[in-house]
Amino acid sequence: MRVPCLGITVLAAAVGCASALAQAPQAPAAPAAPLPAGDAPVPLEWTPPALAQLSAQALAKSSFTLDRTMLSAAAGLMGDSDADAKAAVRKLDGVSVHVLHFANTEPADPALVEAIRDGYHLPGWKHVVSASENGRGPVHDAKTDVWVVMDGVNLRGAVILVAGPTGLTLATVAGNLSPVDLLHLRGHFGIPKFDGGALNGMGDK
Repeated sequence: MRVPCLGITVLAAAVGCASALAQAPQAPAAPAAPLPAGDAPVPLEWTPPALAQLSAQALAKSSFTLDRTMLSAAAGLMGDSDADAKAAVRKLDGVSVHVLHFANTEPADPALVEAIRDGYHLPGWKHVVSASENGRGPVHDAKTDVWVVMDGVNLRGAVILVAGPTGLTLATVAGNLSPVDLLHLRGHFGIPKFDGGALNGMGDK
């Protein structure tokens, strides 16, 4: 299996920053509650503790975070043909992405992958997408999960997990987004592509 294409389609500025951050040592995530009080944004630095355990077993790994300044610069370089994604990027406070690669002979521990999923089974998080691609679409032989934090009809943030035997991508986005905005962000800045059928119409409810 090939790890899903990260689709970081823009820009030397943002990608350059991301690459530098990816090479820096990453501090272990603190095992704190992932949902802040009040209307504060979803914390980009939080990940389930199982991710650190799985990362220690990975053949290769990279992590990066893009803040509002980096994303604003990236949005300014996006073409008019990508106007919907450009508008969505301007609503972001940040994006954090973790990518793990595993050898065919030593695949990802399914118990730890499941523990990552369990990390988002907390009040405030809504599980809106769970699908196995089974070789169809942009992700092969992998399972996709999407969790969102709702604020009325909008999202305060979302987490997209694409996990297969030899690759895992976990992306967290924070901002003030509509469900449609999240769909437009697929394939940009390391946010995996996923089937967004469950998100369509959420903002109309």
